Amino acid sequence: MSMKLFFQAMAKFLGGLLAVGLLLFLPAWTFAYPQAWLFIGVLFVPMFCAGIVMMAVRPGLLEKRLNAREEQNEQKTVIALSGIMFAAAFVSAALSFRFGWLMFPVWVSYAGTAVFLAAYVLYAEVLRENEYLARTVRVEEGQKVIDTGLYGVVRHPMYMSTLLLFLSIPLILGSVISLAVMLIYIPIIVLRIRNEEKVLEEGLDGYREYERRVRFRIIPFIW
Repeated sequence: MSMKLFFQAMAKFLGGLLAVGLLLFLPAWTFAYPQAWLFIGVLFVPMFCAGIVMMAVRPGLLEKRLNAREEQNEQKTVIALSGIMFAAAFVSAALSFRFGWLMFPVWVSYAGTAVFLAAYVLYAEVLRENEYLARTVRVEEGQKVIDTGLYGVVRHPMYMSTLLLFLSIPLILGSVISLAVMLIYIPIIVLRIRNEEKVLEEGLDGYREYERRVRFRIIPFIW
């Protein structure tokens, strides 16, 4: 295990934990926000465990994902919009809890947690199936089209899992307003997928044929 990689991963992990904590507890003006603690638990505990496993089994993939930087302007825009969306969703959820604005019943938080964890498992399977998976949109040297497993069902199973993950977050946090904010992710992810497919069509041999074989992008029989 590389100590440099370990400290880099821990710094990112703790930075994310701090950022999410501030965005949830500061606007709520209390630490007695049970849905926020539930979300932090289901987000960061599996993330920590997955990071340890990746560091032990596939450190190269972990390093690639930690150091990924978008180079295309379209994707930089997508990342910026996503960051604003997440901040707005967390803050609106915290304010909703503080002032009692349009909160879901408690059982919705537990249902959202079940969806979130299922999506986490789906995401882990995508990581297992595709060794070329990266946070940035690019074609790597020697990359091949993956068309088995989940990739035989939809062309972008990673985005299918993130769609479930992100839309379940406001359910866990219990906020209707936050869910409305998070729906912005749908046009954002459509923009990213269209740009990504353009890059893959131009740079990855066999991708156009793969698109003809697997018609649906993220939702079977719908899109």
